[in-house]
Amino acid sequence: MASLETEFSLLRKKIDEVDDEILALLSRRGKLAVEVAGLKREAGENDCFYRPEREAEVLRRIRDNNPGPLTDEAVVRFFRELMSACLALEKPMSVAYLGPAGTFTQQATYKHFGHAIEALHLPTIDEVFRAVEGDHSQFGVVPVENSTEGVVTHTLDSFLNSPLLILGEIVLRIHHNLMSKFSDLKGIKEVFSHQQSLAQCREWLDRYLPHANRASVSSNAEAARLAAITPHSAAIAGEVAAQLYGMDILEKNIEDEPDNTTRFLVIGRQPVASTGNDKTSLLISIPSYPGALYSALAPFARYGISMSKIESRPSRQGTWDYVFFIDVEGHREDPNVAKALAALEKQVKILKILGSYPRAAL
Repeated sequence: MASLETEFSLLRKKIDEVDDEILALLSRRGKLAVEVAGLKREAGENDCFYRPEREAEVLRRIRDNNPGPLTDEAVVRFFRELMSACLALEKPMSVAYLGPAGTFTQQATYKHFGHAIEALHLPTIDEVFRAVEGDHSQFGVVPVENSTEGVVTHTLDSFLNSPLLILGEIVLRIHHNLMSKFSDLKGIKEVFSHQQSLAQCREWLDRYLPHANRASVSSNAEAARLAAITPHSAAIAGEVAAQLYGMDILEKNIEDEPDNTTRFLVIGRQPVASTGNDKTSLLISIPSYPGALYSALAPFARYGISMSKIESRPSRQGTWDYVFFIDVEGHREDPNVAKALAALEKQVKILKILGSYPRAAL
């Protein structure tokens, strides 16, 4: 027994020594970040020191060099927070997101930027765009599509007249939880949630809560707030909302599709340099003649560019007039992508490049 205690004591001492080394290295990294900020100011940079391409490259290198036993996800999450804290030493960063607090968009925002930011939650996607356009926030985060329910049309439509660019994407696995202050499922008479979340949990609700009314509200965070003050009710939301409103999680991961995923976009003003693992998003309007869309897309095939998404939306310029949102693999400065875009521009009425940005990692 004494020998075992001695072994534990030795291991704890080693852990303390490693922790001290980590702390010293963290301090050293923070000081280097301050030095970098000073050089940037000398070079005339004063607005924002955040560089999406640089962060993507660092996190990719860390993930590729991870020797274990910590998972890639855990290591990337740690370094994301470290980079966020160091960037805040250089200059605090303001990020607007679709709120309120406790939503999956907030979760995506912290996943991408870390917690050392000035986060501003806004009630609508339009207001997030306006906050960034008006320089009230340096960046914004908005949802754009869900793997189960499809695109978020308000986000696509906001790009029609906005000067903002896409600077990054965030892919977040969505886990829905049933939460309540009432512990008996049979006694729950109403379930609050966003309409998409209700749809994503339809089979579970049909099976376990067929008797409960389903009430659609503006967000999952609002659903948790309402359930916290409404007797015999529950909400479907993320774990953050449960913590925020003092709710107990009765059932975890009740989504019907286990791979339920939402993609979010980071919006801002500055273009992003190439990282070697990028996407380009664009908007086109085509002439009205048979085969026009086929002709417009032909350059991508000609130059070997993979198109990962195409979505049509009303142009708001005339009846039955549409624009197309397209995602392709690669950066606009990549030689073949640049050639394809140049050829595409000759085939369409409007070509608006919404941004080239690093592909989402973990």
